Amino acid sequence: MTTAVEFREFTKRYGGVTAVSGLSFEVPVGRIVGLVGPNGAGKSTSLRGLLGLLRPTSGSATVFGQLYGQLDAPARRVGAHLDGVGFEPGITGRRHLEICATAAGVPRRRVDVVLEQVGLAGAARRRVGRYSTGMKQRLGLATALIGEPELLVLDEPANGLDPEGIRWLRTFLRSYSRDGGTVLLSSHQLAELAQTVDEVVVIKGRTVFAGSLDELTDGGAHDLEDRYFELVSTGGERVRDA
Repeated sequence: MTTAVEFREFTKRYGGVTAVSGLSFEVPVGRIVGLVGPNGAGKSTSLRGLLGLLRPTSGSATVFGQLYGQLDAPARRVGAHLDGVGFEPGITGRRHLEICATAAGVPRRRVDVVLEQVGLAGAARRRVGRYSTGMKQRLGLATALIGEPELLVLDEPANGLDPEGIRWLRTFLRSYSRDGGTVLLSSHQLAELAQTVDEVVVIKGRTVFAGSLDELTDGGAHDLEDRYFELVSTGGERVRDA
């Protein structure tokens, strides 16, 4: 399979309000794809729909050709962390991951692996309520990684990270992709995305652009930020041919 994620005419309405309309794009296997758009553009709605947390009004969002809820052992295929999803403050980071490992059906030794991966081994026995925002972001990534998934779905993963943490995240995601993993992430940090992603999807209630970073920036001749603001201000639509 060459496609990890596919949105096909995905539409979500809440009463008379349309959050997303006719959203269509693909995430190829082994690529890092950045999902960007203004506040209220439908990014979180789209990711929640992909993960089966809400049902679209029409259209579909699939992972590896199936609805998320139809996957066998989904935590081993898809690892996710959504912005705003909290943790139980009274338990330790290690305990949180042990619970996640049990739910995912993976050995508890996997907990030590992911704690090392995200740089939280030294804080594993600290209660999550005492974690900084950046540490909680690392714990969220560890949670997503617990099942050794093929695909990561991350909502604003750099929020709360200091410059060193942002650089670490970029390096980690590039390494994950080189090893065959696929990443779909939303972010407002356009300058950082330009150093991380292979492809970009710009949405504003619908697909405004979907294609490679090189295509959007004319091979680096223009800034991602400049191109982004041109697209969201004009509402122009450029979607790569399937």
